[in-house]
Amino acid sequence: MAKEFWTVTEVLEFFEVDEQFLKVLEEESIVCATFEGDAPPARKFSTMEMEKLRVAKMLMEELEVNLPGVEIILRMRRNMIEMRKQFDAILADLSKHVRVHLDAGR
Repeated sequence: MAKEFWTVTEVLEFFEVDEQFLKVLEEESIVCATFEGDAPPARKFSTMEMEKLRVAKMLMEELEVNLPGVEIILRMRRNMIEMRKQFDAILADLSKHVRVHLDAGR
């Protein structure tokens, strides 16, 4: 996905869902639109929101997960991604320290 923001129409066409499906996800705060543009501002969805919508649709349609389950899974997924970033930073820092000590021993 190369675009930064998608309109509601683009989202509905891309995911082949109806507006009610999108509205339910917004009401449950599973996805959140931003408002951009001149008056009246248009509802648009960021790349991150598009990814959450993709996962929510897959969970609901393919795995028959209900809305509370989708919310929990997305929260756990976000936490795991954050933990992975922290772990990668720790590994990078550790690698840097090991290189410094190895270079100092030469």
